[in-house]
Amino acid sequence: MKWITRERPKTDRIACPWLIRRFIDPDAEFLFVPDDQVLAVAERSGGRSFDAPGAEFTHTEHDGVEWCTFETLLDRFDLGADPVLSRLARIVHAADVSSDLDTDPGGAGLLAIGIGGLSVEVDDHRLLERASFVYDALYAWCELEVSG
Repeated sequence: MKWITRERPKTDRIACPWLIRRFIDPDAEFLFVPDDQVLAVAERSGGRSFDAPGAEFTHTEHDGVEWCTFETLLDRFDLGADPVLSRLARIVHAADVSSDLDTDPGGAGLLAIGIGGLSVEVDDHRLLERASFVYDALYAWCELEVSG
């Protein structure tokens, strides 16, 4: 399946492909396109759009709380019961939803990595490849934290 999102990914748009490949669609192909082309490219390609206005999967509101796309995917694919993914979601949320940056101590660090990644890697696919290690490491840390 093709998954389409906005170009120049930093936090949610790196976390989501990591989640998709690891837990939803291991053979996923990602297309990073200009903001105004996400929905059209998804429609033309038969792909799934994410983290863009009007996308199939994007920020949503639940009980007055804004969820980032990572949280939306957890909900829509019934992954929210996994305590490790739920812990990781709190970090991604804090890094991605600017008004909630202080809700998790890992949020500011992940945001810094996301912003810095844009400066050190100009190719979006290479950026995703390189940043996947960060999410593998965060997931491993969350496993340790959840297990006690």
